[in-house]
Amino acid sequence: MFEARMSALRARMTEARIDVALITDDDNVYYLTGYYDYLHMEFGRPTILVVPRDGDSLLITPTIDLNTAVAAARVGRIAAWNDGAGAEWREELPGAIRGAETIAIEPDHMPPLVRSYVDNLVPTQSLTNITPVLSEMRMIKSAEELQLARHAGQVATAMMQAGRDTIADGVPEFEVAIATSQAGTRKAAELLAAHYDDADMSPNTHFLQIMASGEDIIKTHHRASTRIMRRGEPVFLCFCGMTNFHRFKLGFDRTFWIGEMADPSQRAVYEVAVASQKAALAALCPGVTAESVHQAYAEVIQEAGYDYPFRCGRATGFSFLEKPQLVTGDTTVLRPGMVLAVDGSVSVDTFRAQVGDSYILTDDGYEQITHHGKAVEEVLL
Repeated sequence: MFEARMSALRARMTEARIDVALITDDDNVYYLTGYYDYLHMEFGRPTILVVPRDGDSLLITPTIDLNTAVAAARVGRIAAWNDGAGAEWREELPGAIRGAETIAIEPDHMPPLVRSYVDNLVPTQSLTNITPVLSEMRMIKSAEELQLARHAGQVATAMMQAGRDTIADGVPEFEVAIATSQAGTRKAAELLAAHYDDADMSPNTHFLQIMASGEDIIKTHHRASTRIMRRGEPVFLCFCGMTNFHRFKLGFDRTFWIGEMADPSQRAVYEVAVASQKAALAALCPGVTAESVHQAYAEVIQEAGYDYPFRCGRATGFSFLEKPQLVTGDTTVLRPGMVLAVDGSVSVDTFRAQVGDSYILTDDGYEQITHHGKAVEEVLL
């Protein structure tokens, strides 16, 4: 799988007349080689994948992670560097790009430390951008990736059910986060044991739970806190960061109420949010543009008298955000094999409602891979 991706990248480099690509985005390094680390630039240690159009690929990575790299990376050669020893990660780069006329980098994903060195090493006119090439490659998922997406959907669904089961009058928000993390981890472990032989891949969820309740419901990316939930309040659960199975990401969220709606006006807002997602799904199919799906969703919201909304959704995969985005201005034509998170949402001064799911585009429509009811009766706990 990784070798095929590397070959595909080299073929595209040949078409674009790129001699060498320097890959520094963690997700792209994993996509091409199977190698990932958990610290990377957070601890000041660059990892750089050098891909020549002809010749062996080179992985420059810290010595502290060498054993992991040797076990996981599908590359031609690994060059390990140590903190404070010689030129560190800079040692290999001059030789790796010597003689190259066109060198492609990821301008938006290259650490400033590395970019500064590359700018001093390479004339500006020799640099180009590899990001569009990799983004195009990653849009259409392989059969193996689609299986990961379906399993990620099972993990997300288990987390949502656990969160729903924990929400109650008198319960602090953080208890919901504990329950969802445990449920997701156990489901991921079950799937890894049954379907994969990668013993190093962790099943643990590792993202702060996005949720909000009561008056905090308007805080879109609020994290679980010590706040005590009460009867009649709305509760929002989002798994757009926590759904990360075998490094494959999805989007998934719901709005609930505890026992009853203390504010009955919230029902109308919620129903428009659900309707906006339904409109987006009615427009979702191969052959249409990404922005047309957003337009269908936005029309429902605005025609109901609410403000113009944020994007309807986005592509996911080994990154939280991939190409295309379901938003005005993205004219990408949708194709089978894409994985898309599709939302419905409405915000007012004192309340916001959101529902979202992930879908695989098929030849004649889509396959839903996250599952939980959306009718008011199904989200009233």
